[in-house]
Amino acid sequence: MYLIRPASIARLVTRTTKPFVVGPFRQHFSTSTSKMSNANAFLSAIESRRTYYQITPESTIPDSRIQEIVSHAVKHVPSSFNSQSSRVVVLLKDEHKKVWDFTKDVLKSIVPEDQFPATEQRINGFQNGYGTILFFEDQIPVQELQKNLPTYADRFPTWAQHTSGMLQLTIWTALEQEGLGASLQHYNPLIDEKIKGEWGIPELWSLVAQMPFGKPGGEPGPKEYQPVEERVKVFGN
Repeated sequence: MYLIRPASIARLVTRTTKPFVVGPFRQHFSTSTSKMSNANAFLSAIESRRTYYQITPESTIPDSRIQEIVSHAVKHVPSSFNSQSSRVVVLLKDEHKKVWDFTKDVLKSIVPEDQFPATEQRINGFQNGYGTILFFEDQIPVQELQKNLPTYADRFPTWAQHTSGMLQLTIWTALEQEGLGASLQHYNPLIDEKIKGEWGIPELWSLVAQMPFGKPGGEPGPKEYQPVEERVKVFGN
């Protein structure tokens, strides 16, 4: 995982001697808690996760806590054949703002002039946050699996996307439990080149999604649900 702070050098975090579970984090992710038979707290957290488009350039938790949440999720979210292909870049404060400057620059060249003000306003909303999490999938472990297990070669890229999706939801939910609001955006591949050039991202890291976050500046809109009975089938009960 990369953690980018203002006036600091981007670095890849591959190992740490600090435990991932410290302080209040233990209440949610300790081994003993994970063995509890009651899943209601977990399901409640999933239910409360929403999309926040109105965010402010403030955080409800320290930067170290953000890194802790991301690192814990990256370590423990499952992946196909334990490939551990997910990579994450955390951009905070001024570094985070660069992502959305890049996005506006790219979109300005392709969006019709009369439509760009609305597009710019939307991007400004993301830029107004405290940070952005970039989700990548490293193609090296994916390609190695394709080489070693050719029977499933065409499936490994899809399974890598499954891993990224699980990671996105885990981090998104955990941040919201800490009082932060976030949304999930997909301006890749338009911004890939600028992102990789600015922070020295390895070429074989494929950008999957962007998650701007910050202290909520408003409430999420209403959410409608299709009948669950039409979406779930159970046999044998």
